[in-house]
Amino acid sequence: MTKRTQIHERLIRDEPVKGSSDRGFGVVFAIVFAAIGLFPLLNGESPRGWSLAVAGTILAAALVKAEWLAPFNQVWFRFGLLLHRIVNPIIMALLFYGVVMPTGLIMRAAGKDLLRLRYDPDAESYWMHRDPPGPNPESLKHQF
Repeated sequence: MTKRTQIHERLIRDEPVKGSSDRGFGVVFAIVFAAIGLFPLLNGESPRGWSLAVAGTILAAALVKAEWLAPFNQVWFRFGLLLHRIVNPIIMALLFYGVVMPTGLIMRAAGKDLLRLRYDPDAESYWMHRDPPGPNPESLKHQF
C-alpha cells in the first residue's frame, strides 16, 4: 500500500505557547498598579498609597530578582489561556451571527449572487470571458 500524500495544511499548533518573561511581566504589572495608584490625581484626590507600594515592590522584584515573579507570571498566563478558551468562541459567534449571517441574508433577499453560484440553464459555460484575456500564460510557470 502506498503512502498517501497530505494535500491540506495541518491546522493544529504543535509548538507550545510561550508566555512573557518574568521581568516583562513585573514591569507591566508595576505600570498597571502605578496607574491605579495615580488615577485619583486626575480628580484632585490623593493617590492610593497601597497601589503605589505594590507597584514599587513589583518593580523592585522585576529589576532585582525577576525569578521571584515566575509563579505569578505562570498563574497570569494560565488565566489568559482560560479566558481565551471562553471568550474567543463567544466573540467569533457574535461576529458570525451579528455580521456575517445578516449580511448574507440581506444579500439573498436582495437577489444578489456575488460568487455567481446560481444555476443558469441557458448558460453555455460558466467561464468568465476577459477582454483583454489576461497575463501571458508563460509568465505563470514558476509562481512559487
